[in-house]
Amino acid sequence: MSIDKNAGSGKVSTGHKIQRKKMRLSSPNPTTIIIFGGTGDLTRRKLLPALLELKALGMLPECFNIVGFATRPLTDETYREFATTALKEFSSTREKDEDVISALLSNTHFVSSAFDDQSGFNKLSEKLTEIDDTNGIATNKLYYLATPPSFFHTIVSMLAGANLTNKSFIPTKIESSLKSPPTQKIIIEKPFGKDLESAETLNKLLLKEFEEDDIFRIDHYLGKETVQNILFFRFANGIYEPVWNRKYIDHIQITVSENHGVGSRGKYFEEAGILRDMFQNHIIQLIALVGMEPPINMEAESIRSKKIDLLKSLRPITKDMVNTQTVRGQYLKGRDEDDEIKAYKEENNVSPTSKTETFTALKLFIDNWRWSGVPFYIRTGKRLKERLTEIAVFFKEVPHCLFTDFVGGCPNNNKLIIKIQPDERIIFCFNIKVPGAPDRLEEVQMDFSYSETYKTELPDAYERLLYDCMIGDSTLFPHREDIKASWSFVTEILEGWEELEGLEISTYDPLSWGPKEASDLIEKDSRKWRNT
Repeated sequence: MSIDKNAGSGKVSTGHKIQRKKMRLSSPNPTTIIIFGGTGDLTRRKLLPALLELKALGMLPECFNIVGFATRPLTDETYREFATTALKEFSSTREKDEDVISALLSNTHFVSSAFDDQSGFNKLSEKLTEIDDTNGIATNKLYYLATPPSFFHTIVSMLAGANLTNKSFIPTKIESSLKSPPTQKIIIEKPFGKDLESAETLNKLLLKEFEEDDIFRIDHYLGKETVQNILFFRFANGIYEPVWNRKYIDHIQITVSENHGVGSRGKYFEEAGILRDMFQNHIIQLIALVGMEPPINMEAESIRSKKIDLLKSLRPITKDMVNTQTVRGQYLKGRDEDDEIKAYKEENNVSPTSKTETFTALKLFIDNWRWSGVPFYIRTGKRLKERLTEIAVFFKEVPHCLFTDFVGGCPNNNKLIIKIQPDERIIFCFNIKVPGAPDRLEEVQMDFSYSETYKTELPDAYERLLYDCMIGDSTLFPHREDIKASWSFVTEILEGWEELEGLEISTYDPLSWGPKEASDLIEKDSRKWRNT
């Protein structure tokens, strides 16, 4: 089934392709973005293409500058060549327009320095002053830390040493045309700490140099169109919110699976594991959006407040509960058609005796009025059967089964499926009688697809998030209290696992749905994973 987005409007659905047009939004104030790790993969594949798209859509300010900061010995000119190559390789075909690329990169600069060299940050300060002098305007500064987390503390300290942070910045003598003084904002990529203690330490350092409103802890999942739509779907449709609670919902499943292995990230993954890498940030934010109470409005502070309340309601999984409410696994060697798949322990920079989990499944509860007694089943892992991110809401069975004698069983639970990747869609599953068959029930679907309905490519998450940073909208960015609550929950599990270090970690075949123990976790409750 498909959805007619013009239903009830008096319009005819033509199915014509909808082009992404220039957004009728207010342009951000004059901005200079400084990308630490300006030659890295994240910059090449995501940040520069996102900025190009924003430029093409008219969503960048007229005065916009890019400064790359990295150790490679590049000049302004050679960095522009580097950026041009990246844009032609990783931008969508539509936006490889030479004029747009030239316009974006005309004010692009580079500072070559190690991240722990104070003289390099002094050069950066001089470069930023030179840019403002040339433009004749004091621009907002947006620091993007697209680096490994081991450099976060160093970079923030060096920025402070060069008087470039929010609380140390020395204003330029140029008169600003802005209504308020230029701002200094900072964007931190995940992972934000490795446990509660390290996250708190990083938060304290950031808050020493920046105001909370100027700190953007970026989680690209929250920039995905389908994730943003969770709140709109819940609170804009009168049919769903009244039943979005323990009275009508049996349980909720969240699956975030990848079919590839750790690849070149073995060193990082050995230190992190899948619980830190995926659950503590991406998945816990999905739980918050699915479970939070209605905010009083759609302002950032209102939404953040409700998310924090939800995360504080997570029932801890204590050390004596990790055996019954968590599963951790690691992928074995296998084959994909004619190609051999390495076991995790055979990957580069991975210990042959590693006990790092590449898969985890959790059963958790939210201790509040709305969700009391409703289990949330979570699973995430590498080398699973398919690349998939989805939220599946299972409604309760009908209170009295009329069909036991008639069709040989009760109907399936109604299900609402929110697919986030790879194909963004929302599906509602319900039961009907099969035409011409007096004794057969069948499950059918109402299926809304973003791409099929709107005939357009969805914006990349980084486009929305970068734009929001520039205009100062923190709605889609975790607050420090989010980080504290999520790490409090995760750290207790990690400590429980450490006490079980002597136990063997579960294993699973690549391109399966994980270890048998994950199926046991949900099947002992007379339920099963949706797509196994």
